[in-house]
Amino acid sequence: MNLKRQIFEGEGVSLDFKKTITSCEKIAKTMVSFANNVGGRLLIGVLDDGTIKGVKAEDEERYMITKAAHFFTRPALEPIFEEVYYDDKLVLVVDIPESEEKPHYALAEDGKWWVYIRVKDKSVLASKVVVDVLKRSADDKGVLIEYSSKEKALLEHLDKEERITVKEFCTLLNIGRRRAQRILVDLVLSGILRVHTTEKEEFYTAS
Repeated sequence: MNLKRQIFEGEGVSLDFKKTITSCEKIAKTMVSFANNVGGRLLIGVLDDGTIKGVKAEDEERYMITKAAHFFTRPALEPIFEEVYYDDKLVLVVDIPESEEKPHYALAEDGKWWVYIRVKDKSVLASKVVVDVLKRSADDKGVLIEYSSKEKALLEHLDKEERITVKEFCTLLNIGRRRAQRILVDLVLSGILRVHTTEKEEFYTAS
C-alpha cells in the first residue's frame, strides 16, 4: 500500500485521517458512514494536514475501534486492521468495507441511534429519504412506479428548475412531508431521480 500517495490525495469520501481515537461515538459515526456508502479507510496516526505522527499505543487504538465497531454500531461492523510503517512511525490502517446490511446506525452522544452517510470528507446525518433508500436498496425487490399526476408534475418542474427540496416538493403539490418522501424514495430507487446531500441541505435532480 502506498501510504504517502494516499495521504497526499487527502481526506475524501472513502479516506479519513485521525491523530488518535478519543471517542467511540465519533469513530462509530465515521465507520458507519463508510459502510453505508462504498466503504472507506481510516489512517490512525495521521494529522488532518497529512503529517504522519504515528501511533503511540497501538493496542489502545485497536481496542477503541473494535469496541466502537461492535457496541456503537448497529448492525455491528468488522473492521480490517493493517500496520504500515513510515520513517519508523506506525500508522494503523483500518478498512471498513461497503456493507450488504445497510443502513448501519451509530450510537450518538445523545444516546440515540442515527444513520450517517459520507459526503466528501464529512460524515453527515442521513435524511429520512436516504435511510429509506438504503433500507429498500438492500431488499432488492425492485420498484414498480405508477406515474400519477404527482410524479409527472415533479418531473416537469425539474425540467425547468433542475433541482427541488422536499419542502419545495410539498409546496408544489400541496402534500404532506411523509407522502412527498415516499414518492421521492421510489423515484430515487428506480433511478429517475438523484439525491444530493450536502452539509447544509438535501435536494433532488433528474438522473
